[in-house]
Order: sequence, then C-alpha cells, then structure tokens
Amino acid sequence: MIPLDIITSIHTLLASLLALITMDAINGLFELSAGLFVLNHCRVLKAHKAVRGISLVSVGFFMLWGCWNLIYYPALNQPLSFYGGLFVVTANVLYLGMALHFRKLEVTNKA
Repeated sequence: MIPLDIITSIHTLLASLLALITMDAINGLFELSAGLFVLNHCRVLKAHKAVRGISLVSVGFFMLWGCWNLIYYPALNQPLSFYGGLFVVTANVLYLGMALHFRKLEVTNKA
C-alpha cells in the first residue's frame, strides 16, 4: 500500500509541472511540429523533384499567415509561439522556393 504522504507529494509535483505548461508552450510546440512537417514536405519534394497536387497559392497563403503570426505573437507576449512560428515560416519559404524551382525546371524541360 502506498502511503498517503507520497500520493500528496506526487500530486503536488504534477500540479507544479502542469502549471509550467502555458498556452504559449502548447502553441509553440504545435508551431514547431508544423515546421517539422513542412520540412518533411521539402524532403519529399527534393526526392521527387516534381510538384504534383499542390497549390502554390495555398502554400503562399499559409506562409503569409505565418508572417502575420510573427507580428501577432509578440503582441500577445508569446515568445515560444513566435520562435515556433519563425521556424514554420522559414520552412514554408524553403518549400515554396523549392516548388517554384522544380516547376521552372519542369517547364524548361518540356520546352
């Protein structure tokens, strides 16, 4: 049987740890994860060297939204979200640049 004072100590520790998890930390983690997923798109694009089934307008929109977040997050005093957002925007710029490059190569090779 577990003594009650240990359960109370564990509860206090978990409550303290949960208090450290802020909305900014959660959002920042989502932003960071999104950047990793976009980098995965870059990896696949590099392997295929062709753009298929992707609207560059949509990619551009989400990149612009990310740029807005770089203005918005500091206004909300959310530094972790800002740095995660910076990572997403950088990954989207890389992806958009790669996509435009491979589209240009495709058009050049068809001509």
